[in-house]
Amino acid sequence: MKQKLTLVTGADGFIGSHLAETLVQSGTCVRALVQYNSFGHAGWLDQIDPSIKSNIEIIAGDIRDPHAMNDLCKGIDTIYHLASLIAIPFSYRSPSSYVKTNIEGTLNLLQASRDNDVQLFVHTSTSEVYGSAQSVPISLDHPLTAQSPYAATKIAADQIALSFYRSFDLPVVVVRPFNTYGPRQSARAVIPTIISQIDAGKDVLSLGNIRPTRDFSFVTDIVSGFIATAKSKNVAGEIFQFGTGEEISIGDLANKIAGLMNKSISIESDKRRVRPKASEVDRLVCDNSKAKTLLGWSPNVSLDDGLVQTIEWLKKSRDIPGYNPDRYTI
Repeated sequence: MKQKLTLVTGADGFIGSHLAETLVQSGTCVRALVQYNSFGHAGWLDQIDPSIKSNIEIIAGDIRDPHAMNDLCKGIDTIYHLASLIAIPFSYRSPSSYVKTNIEGTLNLLQASRDNDVQLFVHTSTSEVYGSAQSVPISLDHPLTAQSPYAATKIAADQIALSFYRSFDLPVVVVRPFNTYGPRQSARAVIPTIISQIDAGKDVLSLGNIRPTRDFSFVTDIVSGFIATAKSKNVAGEIFQFGTGEEISIGDLANKIAGLMNKSISIESDKRRVRPKASEVDRLVCDNSKAKTLLGWSPNVSLDDGLVQTIEWLKKSRDIPGYNPDRYTI
């Protein structure tokens, strides 16, 4: 405990595992919070190189427990807070769990950070806080519009985090990735859904609404944004957006992926995958100018190159539980 550590919450997840892995490779001492389970699994951290995993202090816990979070934050210098419930469809079914995890859990970590003199708290937001774009690209002064219970809890968590900066001088920075994709993304997301169905030999894909557009960033670019934020000076109280500034519709994305996989497809709508009409976010495209100017960050991986890497990873990972092309994952 004499040496200051960096804490990554949600390190068992998609982006969190990549972030923890990259930090260790750069020589950072990492403590990783993973969701407790009775099997002793550490999520995606179980899939990384064992020599890297052995250098991560993995703690199983739950951000909803304030006492555990206080213990977790002892000796911590920097926190990257990524732990949250993120599946939008499940937030329709269980909104209370999103309030308890995304809002109350974030509050627990903020209070623990304040009590333990944490030097930097990097809080993870989402582009879903904007709802459908009222102007493009979406800038930081765009109205916040919750079109799902998930988005509502993320808006609240962002504001709680910023309030600790304004009220208690806790050095908080909010980072707002737009749609992230890449290896280890769960099957509930659209890109793994498309790839796994095509890889299984399906020529008729089952998808939801294919008209909305999204701004997709490869996971290594998002990780570099997190790290650039922590390395920068005088950024407390700021919000940064990470995205490419380019958009593509889900239908065009599916056809692009099919082309990269040398397949011909058609698409049918699955009602289970369609959001309620007023909850659908029709358009998201990022204004990343602030991150470029103040952090020196910019995306480096093109959509085609990132998709090729994701396709190859998923082909090698067919046997990982959860990637069943015949099952709809909420």
